[in-house]
Amino acid sequence: MNKEIVIDNRKIGGDAPVYIVAEMSANHNQDYSRAVEILHAAKEAGADAVKIQTYTADTITIDSNKPYFQITQGTLWDGRTLYDLYKEAYTPWEWQGRLMEEAKKLGITLFSSPFDLSSVDFLEEINVPCYKIASFEITDIPMIRKIAKLGKPIIFATGIAYEKDIRLALDVCKEEGNENIVLLKCTSAYPAPFEAVNLEMIPFLAKEYDCISGLSDHTMGYSVAIASVAKGAKMIEKHMTLKRADGGADSAFSMEPEEFKQMCIGVRQVEKALGKVSYELSEKQIKEREHTRSLFVCEDIKAGEIFTPENMRSIRPGYGLHTKYYEEILGKRAVADLEKGTPMAWKYVEGFENRVTNDCPAGEGKWSV
Repeated sequence: MNKEIVIDNRKIGGDAPVYIVAEMSANHNQDYSRAVEILHAAKEAGADAVKIQTYTADTITIDSNKPYFQITQGTLWDGRTLYDLYKEAYTPWEWQGRLMEEAKKLGITLFSSPFDLSSVDFLEEINVPCYKIASFEITDIPMIRKIAKLGKPIIFATGIAYEKDIRLALDVCKEEGNENIVLLKCTSAYPAPFEAVNLEMIPFLAKEYDCISGLSDHTMGYSVAIASVAKGAKMIEKHMTLKRADGGADSAFSMEPEEFKQMCIGVRQVEKALGKVSYELSEKQIKEREHTRSLFVCEDIKAGEIFTPENMRSIRPGYGLHTKYYEEILGKRAVADLEKGTPMAWKYVEGFENRVTNDCPAGEGKWSV
């Protein structure tokens, strides 16, 4: 699967490096200077982009104490109303254009998750390069259609989505001629338990929907994010804060800068380690082959003596005949006096003096004279 898209002049997918996104979410704690500091920390830690959220309590829900609006799903926020939570967690819109400019100065991409039609209009005004659809908004077809018409890349989290939700959302995008899609495997639990992550979905999503896939990770630590690279993740999103101890709606499951940095280092190391399907050996490995097994004379042998398991063995290094000839040589006679430590060669075996093979385990050109 070699799908590729471009976000802010950066190629994603194909053979491009994994795109690492730091999710700021509510970790600014309503402090603009802290939001700027998170931007700088994300850049320093190795993130390619920072994501924010664009909504207000009134655009995402309504102020109501009815049971429908109470948080009771076994989350960090149980006992609150949706309106109360979002009033605390939202990112002031008057900050967002300024944060965009700050990100440009730093050389890091900033984009957002909109949560209603008006927030899409606002984000177009500040010219975000792409859109992220939170998994709880994957059922908001009017908003998805509006975004799809813009032609910009769309990143979908799939946390609470059924298969039919994903298919409907992508069908809408295709209807509007937009196939610049990334699907992120996501577990909507905060923090998410490891056994609920299902990294196997990453390659499945890419194949099933013919798109780029990745991971929006809410587990603690960075082991899952790093492991996702080996499953084909082309984008990784993780929440980031300055210090968990500073508190905030999302702080408990967010990474601190040094942890985020270690994750980025691990991701880049795994990228290098993935390599390609090949039997080719590196120059160092070819050199190391000199210490593989081959047949050697292991006791002094007189001409006419028989090769036995005692005087001719498979040992390291690899300068003698290949070990596959062991049974064939046993019982044959030596045509010359041979010292212990002599690499076996056909010229020492009676009846095989003129036989030529080119499979010295140490490598071509390594036969002893």
